[in-house]
Amino acid sequence: MTKRIIFIFSLCLILSAKSFSQYARFTTEGVIEFEKSINMHAQIKKYITPDNEMWYLPAFEQFKKTKPQFRILKSTLTFSPGKTLYTPAAPDETDRSWFSDIPATTQNNIVYTDLNSRTSVIQKAVFEETFLLSDTVRSINWKLTSETRDIAGYQCRRANAIIMDSIYVVAFYTDEIPVSGGPETFTGLPGMILGVALPHENMSWFAKLVTDKAGQSGTIIPPKKGKATNNQGLMETLTKALKNWGAYAQHSLKSFLM
Repeated sequence: MTKRIIFIFSLCLILSAKSFSQYARFTTEGVIEFEKSINMHAQIKKYITPDNEMWYLPAFEQFKKTKPQFRILKSTLTFSPGKTLYTPAAPDETDRSWFSDIPATTQNNIVYTDLNSRTSVIQKAVFEETFLLSDTVRSINWKLTSETRDIAGYQCRRANAIIMDSIYVVAFYTDEIPVSGGPETFTGLPGMILGVALPHENMSWFAKLVTDKAGQSGTIIPPKKGKATNNQGLMETLTKALKNWGAYAQHSLKSFLM
């Protein structure tokens, strides 16, 4: 009798699991709220050189006394099956400091991505100028791993990659959102990217809330403001403009091209 009860109970569990998988609903449209975390101490140190330490070091010491080590910036990613729009939120003005305008510690991009054509339109703020980049989506050679992590209530799998020849990327994606998008210009995984960390660049983006919301396709349109160019054109323009800026130029150039 006991074996029969166990058999019936096991059968019910199998049928329930099958039924759940049959009717499980995957999120294909909605809005994801992200937080970008920047280690300000690590970023500021990269800009201090023997040529500027007379001014930077006292300012850095004052910063450490009055501001938190990590700056948190918010953004949203609106998505539908074929396209996404990444939009930074306005920063908290009470968070501003002498180092707030360092390119690596800001959010400079509004990113529209057409996942079907693998093209993007990026409105990029570069100091006092705004560019509008139309180009193909960055190709990232992801390496999938077996590591998993829960992010915003979704089971995510880890993937690693190298971009721009030297920047190490750790990403976490979920196949519960079958849209191959992500924050900023990170795409190309078999599901939505809900977490990105650049360990050596001292920054990360992680989803805090995913809202399943139908009808987003009509709201996802490319930005239109800025001087028209592409990725190669921007790199040539910035390389020329920053050629006499020394170490500051190298850090800034990497941030703008990322």
